[in-house]
Amino acid sequence: MDWFPWLAGELKNRGYEIVAPQLPKAEEPRKEAWVPALASAVGTPDAETFLIGHSMGCPTILRYLETLPEGVTVGGVLFVAGFLNHIKNLENASDEEIGHSWTDAPYDLAKIRSHVPKSIALFSDTDIWVSLDNGDLFKEGIGSEIIIEHDREHFTESEEPAVLAAALKLLS
Repeated sequence: MDWFPWLAGELKNRGYEIVAPQLPKAEEPRKEAWVPALASAVGTPDAETFLIGHSMGCPTILRYLETLPEGVTVGGVLFVAGFLNHIKNLENASDEEIGHSWTDAPYDLAKIRSHVPKSIALFSDTDIWVSLDNGDLFKEGIGSEIIIEHDREHFTESEEPAVLAAALKLLS
């Protein structure tokens, strides 16, 4: 989203190494393309690997984590405006099909959780696409800490201080 370059700059200024992969066909997010692209960008994950996803990037990370072998963990994950079961208010049949393609098969939450020692899921109470009940799913399913911001919509501004604060909390 618009804040990725800003966040990358903020984190680089604090000494973190940042990799921001360009996922293919952003206007048509398909797990068959996005999950392998993320895996390629990450390389060999370890406890120093932290992932940050926004919107469709969140199920991308979840599906990626399902592919990791037993015993491999990342340092943590920040999910921003992410969903586990559904998104709402999609504008057309194509968007609906894409949205549902990410949730057509249940997530292996136990496996995901085994790869993520800590995670934060950040939501807005005015998001028109992601309902707050997804927070319960992140908390119960993978043990995420839930943060709900007020009036942040879908976190699409060029600067999102709440995302930076959550990222720094995750990294501490």
